[in-house]
Amino acid sequence: MAAYRNTPGFQRVLHAVKHVCFSKQRCGVIICRYSTVYDPNEKTFDKILIANRGEIACRVIKTCKKMGIKTVAVHSDVDSSAVHVKVADEAVCVGPAPTSKSYLNMDAIMNAIKQTGAQAVHPGYGFLSENKEFAKRLAAEGVTFIGPDTHAIQAMGDKIESKLIAKAAKVNTIPGFDGVVKDAEEAVKIAGEIGYPVMIKASAGGGGKGMRIAWNDEETREGFRFSSQEALSSFGDDRLLIEKFIDNPRHIEIQVLADKHGDALWLNERECSIQRRNQKVVEEAPSTFLDPDTRRAMGEQAVSLANAVKYSSAGTVEFLVDSKKNFYFLEMNTRLQVEHPITECITGLDLVQQMIRIAKGYKLQHKQSDIPINGWAVESRVYAEDPYKSFGLPSIGRLSQYQEPLDLPNVRVDSGIQEGSDISIYYDPMISKLVTYGKTREEALKKMEDALDNYVIRGVTHNIPLLREIIVHPRFVSGDISTKFLPEVYPDGFKGHMLTAGERRELLATAAALYVAAQLRSQKFLGDLRVSVVPAESRQWELCVELDKGVHMLGVSRSGNNYTVEIDGEKVEVSGEWNLASALLPITINGKHRTLQCLLRTAAGEISLQYLGTSFKLRVLSNLAASLSKHMPEKVPEDTSSILRSPMPGSVVAVSVKPGDNVAEGQEICVIEAMKMQNSMTAAKTAKVKSVHCKAGDTVGEGDLLVELE
Repeated sequence: MAAYRNTPGFQRVLHAVKHVCFSKQRCGVIICRYSTVYDPNEKTFDKILIANRGEIACRVIKTCKKMGIKTVAVHSDVDSSAVHVKVADEAVCVGPAPTSKSYLNMDAIMNAIKQTGAQAVHPGYGFLSENKEFAKRLAAEGVTFIGPDTHAIQAMGDKIESKLIAKAAKVNTIPGFDGVVKDAEEAVKIAGEIGYPVMIKASAGGGGKGMRIAWNDEETREGFRFSSQEALSSFGDDRLLIEKFIDNPRHIEIQVLADKHGDALWLNERECSIQRRNQKVVEEAPSTFLDPDTRRAMGEQAVSLANAVKYSSAGTVEFLVDSKKNFYFLEMNTRLQVEHPITECITGLDLVQQMIRIAKGYKLQHKQSDIPINGWAVESRVYAEDPYKSFGLPSIGRLSQYQEPLDLPNVRVDSGIQEGSDISIYYDPMISKLVTYGKTREEALKKMEDALDNYVIRGVTHNIPLLREIIVHPRFVSGDISTKFLPEVYPDGFKGHMLTAGERRELLATAAALYVAAQLRSQKFLGDLRVSVVPAESRQWELCVELDKGVHMLGVSRSGNNYTVEIDGEKVEVSGEWNLASALLPITINGKHRTLQCLLRTAAGEISLQYLGTSFKLRVLSNLAASLSKHMPEKVPEDTSSILRSPMPGSVVAVSVKPGDNVAEGQEICVIEAMKMQNSMTAAKTAKVKSVHCKAGDTVGEGDLLVELE
């Protein structure tokens, strides 16, 4: 791919990644008031190694190509055919699948740098992006680390030290214990002094790993154990700190950009309050909650903190904001943030390009007064997760079909996978970051609805049902959100979209029309009837449709591609092209455009439709077939109270019971780790352990039997 070169007569071209950002289109290039310029005369590096994988590696490579910089990808053996490997100019294998032996293997990555002659390293996020030892080793070899210097990484990477520095820089901080917590009993003592609830979190790292909220002494002991284990597993550092938990806050962060000449900017905020297990799910920029004065105050404090540690690169200062707009420093991430695309959309800046320029020693090109808020951007993190289990437990598998909604306007998809890619237990289950942009928030959210409906993902369970429900929920649409949004809106867990009476009729009518269209197609071959002597084509059908254990009798009539379905005395008009080979099913229902997806269609009349984001299982039969089906035996469901199955793929960290042990309801039986997160598996009832089918170190799949109870 050739690097982009701008000409003197074509200035201020807005950065585009894949199919993005998003203002007024002119001659196929997207223009806005303020944008990134790639200057071919501004020399940076000849070759950059990206010490990461997946979508962020692809993201960095795209900007490097636009700047005329050659790229080197590193990969584990299982990632040898990954997209980031294919799009880079060179690729080097750095070890086997486990991250500790590949993407965290500093020796192997240093050898790759020497082997390829890379002059600089972009670490992306996660892995070694905030590892001061890695930055030191690069400096010793004369290789540029595209990020801040080691002092800033150490100061801000240690949550205890960063809090002290923030206090000295007059940044608002959360009350808490400023030292390292030695053991669980000391944690209980400190928590009692601070007052419940408290947040127990890893001193090193971030991303929601090594974090627990405790409301009493017992939860503090348990939280200390799990947090220290997760912190050690994820960051190699099990030190913990405890601070007051701000109940019902918003999580709002400020993007900062600073050069090596003492200049620093804040690039507005990102609203990141929609979270599960302290990990972000949906983000937007700007925030509906901040007024100009609060935005400015937060930005100025973020810049003050960056200046206090002589920060130079892109970084993010995270704050908790209460209902009265009081804000408190949470942490500073000394790297490119996962959700950086929404800042790029509203400012027109390419943050990766800015990081590369700064690393080379160039001054910032802009002043604070230059930074705009143009429009509104929303990001949905699309994960290979089951949203019906704790708002998202990891799913693994191969993407048998994959189609990004890039034919829609103002849609950006940052991904590092393709059809045929494997989602494995070894790495984060993120599929992509889906970003939409509009002049207003309402427009951006409507585009997100359409993008989620048109996003085709097969082969793994994904969280699109949850994402779509979030963005249309009245509380989210009104901006009434906090970090407790998900547990408050779905106190009994996420159950999918709850159909209204009108939506139920739409779904039933669509399934019936689809069934008839399939029946008619099966009677034809190359456009003609398969058997020439069959009766004239029927134009009316009487069908029985089952949905959620309800049985509905429907009458269907057809005229061309238009179907009229009568349900309980009401008529529903359904029309479309009915391309049964397409993954997408764009139709019009009573004059309203909808995009559905047919996930399954069998000869037995079973149809699974993705409608309004959620998958619904239906069964469509002729009246004769329905009358006969009642004689078919039904499968007896498994009694799950006496068995414990793994709810996700992962590895067994610990088993707390053995055959013959008596366990109480809710007692921990074993711990499963998936994607660096530890999950406690508990007994569903009080009983005696009959048998144990796993041991520490075992790899288990979703649904695997772990323990049987008597």
